[in-house]
Amino acid sequence: MRHRHTNLPAELNRFVGRADELAALRGALDEARLVTVVGAGGVGKSRLALHAAAAVQNRYGDGVRLCDLSLLRDPDLIAHALAEALGITDHTRRPPRDVVLAHLSARRLLLVVDGFEQIVDACAELLRDVLCGAPGVQVLAVGRRPLRIDGEQVFPLTAMGRDDAATLFAARAAAVLPHFRVDDAGRPAVLELCRRLDGIPLALELAAGRLPALSVGQLLHRLEDRFTVLTGGFRGVLPRHRTLRTAIGWSHELCTPEERLLWARLSVFAGQFDLEAVEYICTGPELPEDGALDVLAELVAQSVVLREETAAGLRYRLLDTVRAYGAEWLEAIGDTERLRRRHRDWYMGLATWCELEWFSPRQAEVAACADSALPNLRAALEVCLERPEDVHLGQHLAGTLWFHWAGCGRMSEGRLWLDRCLAHESEHEESRLKALWVLGYVAVLQGDFAAAAGALHECGERAHRAGHRLAGAYAVHRKGCLALLSDDMPRAEALLRSALASYEDAGELNSNVLMGRVELAMSLVFQDRLDAAVALCEEVRLVCEDRGERWTRSYALYVLAYAAWTAGEHGRARELLAECIVIDHTFNDLVGLVLALELLALVTASQGDPAEAAVLQGAAAPVWTSVGLPLFGSGRFGAPRALCEERTIALLGAERQEACVQEGNGLSLEAAVRRALAAPKPPRPGPVGRQRVHPQETRQPADSPTASGGESAG
Repeated sequence: MRHRHTNLPAELNRFVGRADELAALRGALDEARLVTVVGAGGVGKSRLALHAAAAVQNRYGDGVRLCDLSLLRDPDLIAHALAEALGITDHTRRPPRDVVLAHLSARRLLLVVDGFEQIVDACAELLRDVLCGAPGVQVLAVGRRPLRIDGEQVFPLTAMGRDDAATLFAARAAAVLPHFRVDDAGRPAVLELCRRLDGIPLALELAAGRLPALSVGQLLHRLEDRFTVLTGGFRGVLPRHRTLRTAIGWSHELCTPEERLLWARLSVFAGQFDLEAVEYICTGPELPEDGALDVLAELVAQSVVLREETAAGLRYRLLDTVRAYGAEWLEAIGDTERLRRRHRDWYMGLATWCELEWFSPRQAEVAACADSALPNLRAALEVCLERPEDVHLGQHLAGTLWFHWAGCGRMSEGRLWLDRCLAHESEHEESRLKALWVLGYVAVLQGDFAAAAGALHECGERAHRAGHRLAGAYAVHRKGCLALLSDDMPRAEALLRSALASYEDAGELNSNVLMGRVELAMSLVFQDRLDAAVALCEEVRLVCEDRGERWTRSYALYVLAYAAWTAGEHGRARELLAECIVIDHTFNDLVGLVLALELLALVTASQGDPAEAAVLQGAAAPVWTSVGLPLFGSGRFGAPRALCEERTIALLGAERQEACVQEGNGLSLEAAVRRALAAPKPPRPGPVGRQRVHPQETRQPADSPTASGGESAG
């Protein structure tokens, strides 16, 4: 059975009320494969759906996954977002839609899709294919309108009832005023406030956020005045679709001028943002930088801005409805385009910082930072492509993010942006050259050799004409990777040595350069020059340790582990591979991970545990689907697997060996990693000596850490 998992966010405060609606929604999930919760903004659709999903997650062998589409405006990114939500890392050139459908086809899973209304047609089409092709998948959708797919059960959500609304208000009020209580004397005012706000949860939370400054009576009085102005003196109940906007507008009016200005400027962000971004993008003469934190803190206290702890550190976020209101004000004051350009400039700077810090002890922090910033990076790329004179900025940004596309498992999306940016010409040759060699890099990793060769050839030719020697060196480097993957080892060695010499002449040292050295070591291993390869990788290891670089280090360790296995040092080989697997898994580097698993299986067989070796081989097999052609179609890369399979069949028999392989096939990636890192069984007594995978048996040993033709993570 697969490991049950979920990516549902933890609830930051207590879920209040809605018992009847919660029971009804759970019942709807018993009856239909597609349930869509619909309702006005702020009515609590997402919170109810997530709470219901958490309550029923034990029904699903493959867990519950949340995909938030609220920040997307480009239909082409829906499949990318869904793949990300499902935890799919795919290095191939298959369309993300096909990858998602194949992944879900045999899963038993609840998929929660939130915020689809702005791309409803494309989303409906994809979800229809999911439901048709994955019989074990249920979809719980959340939006302001139905998807209109056959079999859809629409679940309308209205405002909270009087008692639930009062309980929610009291709970949120107590969070900002710990001694707040609703006694008999104060209950009528609270109930009237809830009635005026039509029981809309977001409106109630905004009102509760005002209690440090205003009493319930003062809140009610000001709200009555606001409604009177809006309704021309009629005190009837406002239509609910206007109530939230009224409550947000009322909260906006109660803000200071600085708070209103920051609220409007914050609307330029897509998703999460940090204080430094706020201080750069949103400040100016009317809002000094040294006062931004205090103003932001007030908006957090008033529930206008949400505060979130993430893997990247403290981040802030606006709810969509609140963000939309701020965006209208930003447009009204005529400052939208200026803020969008400042936003673009900040995130271009952030990408540059991340690229530099990737070659440092902060690699994991950089990966988390880029993940958190991805919606904003997408927005920045979109701004770059809106005007011909800014296209070169998009090319530069897409190229600068090579570490994210290749290093954090986002090759497919990286290919999308690189292709889009390079479809436009610009007069800034350097930006285009960078995007070209990065496109060649990504295409190599995807196994798209024709596209890679085309991009690298263009990069090399243009770099030569323009006199950009460093860009030319990167093109030569990636051509060397192509040769390596094509089993042309003498050519690979010559190209890689040429690139490395150019890097040295230019004083270039980074993860790319170090990976070039490891790739050169691979070409030497394939030519049976193992000692020279080990010497190269030991040098790389020392530089990585000195710089705190982990990703390239993992590939150097892989080559060293192979050398340890050939010398019969199985315990040392296992230690090196364990570290390698931890690093590869941290960075979602499936190429490095699957190669390490394959070699660990051979080491495990050599240590006298053929059953566990077969399980590890079985666990590696599904990973190859996400990497590309199994074993890259190469006998050299396939040699350790072939030798391990031969040994395990001989020791276990074909039937037992196949059963162990099937056990491994059923492991999730996380479970496979845990299995690989588990303590080995004591080895059986047996001969220990220097071992090799003999070329006459399997062509050549499979010892290339970057079997996909180069760096697969940075």
